[in-house]
Amino acid sequence: MTDLVRPRRSALYLPASNAKAMEKARSVDADVIIIDLEDAVSPDAKEAARDAAVTSIARGGYGRREVVLRVNGLDTPWGKEDLAAATASGADAVLVPKVNGAADIALYDEALREAPPGVELWAMVETSRSVFTLDSIAATAANSRLSVLVLGTNDLAKEMRLRPSRDRAPFLPILTMAVAAAAAHGLNVLDGVCNDFKDFELLRAECEQGVAFGMDGKTLIHPGQIALCNEIFSPSPQDLEWADDIIAAFALEENAGKGAISLKGKMVELLHLVEARRLRGVSDRIHADVG
Repeated sequence: MTDLVRPRRSALYLPASNAKAMEKARSVDADVIIIDLEDAVSPDAKEAARDAAVTSIARGGYGRREVVLRVNGLDTPWGKEDLAAATASGADAVLVPKVNGAADIALYDEALREAPPGVELWAMVETSRSVFTLDSIAATAANSRLSVLVLGTNDLAKEMRLRPSRDRAPFLPILTMAVAAAAAHGLNVLDGVCNDFKDFELLRAECEQGVAFGMDGKTLIHPGQIALCNEIFSPSPQDLEWADDIIAAFALEENAGKGAISLKGKMVELLHLVEARRLRGVSDRIHADVG
């Protein structure tokens, strides 16, 4: 299972074939850097991009940022070698594309069997078939490296012939189901990208929607999107005040052993305490990283 208090507010995709972008990634404020060998790299550049990614990750210098390598699928000419390279690359996680079900997770987990124990497996939710197997995909976390689900809304839109709208109405059932599956099995879940990287009003709306739905963060395609994303996906002062009040109330001697208490005229249960501790933990990690 994943570290649920590790901040994953912003996850920036960058093509492994772009040396300048990979260098810049060492100084951006994203919580996660996703070095992409898949969609962002043309077929004729795949092998060179793989070598460049491995070299860049080995060089280090990413600081607190989580470094994730997105590989090509095992059903492609590059997938097997990508997974082999990822195993020894030093990346924190490997993001695999177009997962359709639990069997795919098992194949990728086996492909990473020689990777260090701390290397996580992240899975893209970007096919129509995956929508109907979300729970079984997430359930594999109990016996695999799986720790994060990542929404691939562009691929979903293409496959389902959706006509994207600013409110993302066609995606809402899928977003809800992905969050529910992740929550049921102790995973993080990251929202899909906002394609118009110059439209900050749209980005704000999507980020706020993601927070409302229970997403842990959002994938991004441009460094200019990071600051707003971090702001919205950080626990707010109101969130933290609520969390601290609940933590303090349950710590009182008179509330020891209680499953529910009254706080400021409202009933608060142990489930609220769990969420309060998570919010406080995320906030503490954010500020520790900044410091």
